[in-house]
Amino acid sequence: MEEYEQPTNRISFKLAPIILFSTLVTHLFGGSAGREGTAVQMSTSIADQLSRWFLFTNNERKSLLLLGISAGFASVFGTPLAGALFALEILFFSKISIKSVVPVIFTAFIAHFTVNLLGVEHTNYVQIVPFEITLSNLFWIGFASVIFGISALFFSKTIRLVTKQFKIYIKNPIFRPFVGGIVLVILFQFEVFSKFIGLGVPEIQVAFVTQSGHFDFVLKLVFTAFTLGCGFKGGEVTPIFFIGATLGSALSGFIPLPIAFLAAVGFVAVFAGATHTPIASTVMAMELFGLEIGLFAAIGCFVAYLFSGKNGIYSSQNVGGLKIWVYKKFGL
Repeated sequence: MEEYEQPTNRISFKLAPIILFSTLVTHLFGGSAGREGTAVQMSTSIADQLSRWFLFTNNERKSLLLLGISAGFASVFGTPLAGALFALEILFFSKISIKSVVPVIFTAFIAHFTVNLLGVEHTNYVQIVPFEITLSNLFWIGFASVIFGISALFFSKTIRLVTKQFKIYIKNPIFRPFVGGIVLVILFQFEVFSKFIGLGVPEIQVAFVTQSGHFDFVLKLVFTAFTLGCGFKGGEVTPIFFIGATLGSALSGFIPLPIAFLAAVGFVAVFAGATHTPIASTVMAMELFGLEIGLFAAIGCFVAYLFSGKNGIYSSQNVGGLKIWVYKKFGL
């Protein structure tokens, strides 16, 4: 994002193998991290190498980075349209060229089909059945979405807080993941914490059929913030899916909506709030859970986005618009 905003130096090709190796180490130690960050950084690193052989202008090189983001995100989750929109939306306030739109979408689908041809299987989630649109249902989904937005805000702030504390108390960056890794290995010896190891995909799937524990989303949030804050690598998105799905599942205990429905909306709404990408998140919901969830997912994503604060998980993201103006106007 920094390189897109102010192009200076080509992204080193070394980033691709280093970030892959670092992510594997993270998961080896049971670190609570995702994989989309790794995929996006690998694809942008590889894409940017084309500028070695072709004389790209700064604007053309920006488009190249967009293609890398789109391809990486689309191929990891099996959501090509959401991947393309994610690339465009996350950098929307950094002046995207209209000429980039078609190549970004095209690249996302090519990356998606390439992964399919290689035999890589994506996680399958339940398809949400058609749901009645009533004032009561709209009220409850709006109410739940406010909670999703606040949880996204809390997640973003917790990662920043943990990262800051590690930098204060452990000056040497090499020792931060060393100390953090030891703590994680010790904690994960306790069976009660085993469900929070790594991606947590099995627990996400369980959240759609069985009501999650009231503190599952909090513990996943803390473990992810600790993992990334101490210097391990990976991504935030899959843990965010875990947080959103288990929070929605837990809310079904007092919100009169189906477990799977609340888990699905929470899955994408917390992501929308944490990344400031409500449009891409809504489309992702329809790609993963079926078109029927579209309206409710849109409400969930945009409400969560409004209540998630002015800073998301990506510190280098340039965020603007009416929401940010309102936050600044009222000193929030």
